[in-house]
Amino acid sequence: MFIKSFYQNSACLICAALLWSCDLVQIKQNEDAQASTVKPIARVNNTYLYPEDLEGIVPAGTTSSDSVDRVSIYINNWVRKQLLIDEATSKIDFDEADIQRKILDYRYSLIAYSYKEYYINQNLNKNVSDEEISNYYHKNQDNFLLKQNIIRGIFIKVPKDAPRINQIKQWMFSRRKKDIDELKSYCFSYATNYSLEDSTWLNFDEIIKNTPLAEIPNRVQFLRTRKYIESFDETSKYLLRIKEYKKTDDIAPLPVVRDQIVDIIINKRKVELSRHLEKEVYDKAVKSHAFEIY
Repeated sequence: MFIKSFYQNSACLICAALLWSCDLVQIKQNEDAQASTVKPIARVNNTYLYPEDLEGIVPAGTTSSDSVDRVSIYINNWVRKQLLIDEATSKIDFDEADIQRKILDYRYSLIAYSYKEYYINQNLNKNVSDEEISNYYHKNQDNFLLKQNIIRGIFIKVPKDAPRINQIKQWMFSRRKKDIDELKSYCFSYATNYSLEDSTWLNFDEIIKNTPLAEIPNRVQFLRTRKYIESFDETSKYLLRIKEYKKTDDIAPLPVVRDQIVDIIINKRKVELSRHLEKEVYDKAVKSHAFEIY
């Protein structure tokens, strides 16, 4: 009955909560005088949710619609959690002292984490040189084994009735700038799907998906033996030129894992900064005799 009543009145409660939350400073300044007049936002058995409990839920600049949504979600979650807490305490005899210690530990962890995050953001160098990337790659190549077949090449899908369709292959194999430009222009005008950046590594399975080539039974054998293939279906012609390939479990080429390596290096720097901060704070406390262990 309570939940039903709560939802029926949620819109009014949320609007009231938003108005009250904007005036929290004044409420806190007059807390003793107004304690008996402040109405709760919600109730679960003998536990109440008050307007001051919503402080910080809605960030500055949030639209009215988003504010209502945020407060509504918070209140709903509070009700559900409080119901579960009441149910748990009625079934289990908790060690209140142990719970309080865990709450305190969690509070310390949150404060320490927030400060570490602030310190790292202030001191982290996000610039990673090509030399660092290359050195890490060559020292850890076994960590960069491919999980799929990849290729460098050219893929084009065109309607079967497209003009000059028989010239595409010639353009695909030509090194003349004129032919390369002609191929780009042609694909832009007629192709329904294409990839012409032959310096970029592509997932082979993604390239041939939804094409007749997807039916290839042994893809590794295909990559070993075929450098060019044409295929057709009812509406389209598919042309694939493979310049280079790497198969599953081969070492991934550096360009493929470059971004991953950058993330790894930056994360290692974050760990080092965190350790440095802990040591710095500890050493400073030792010098100033800020703590004693009896």
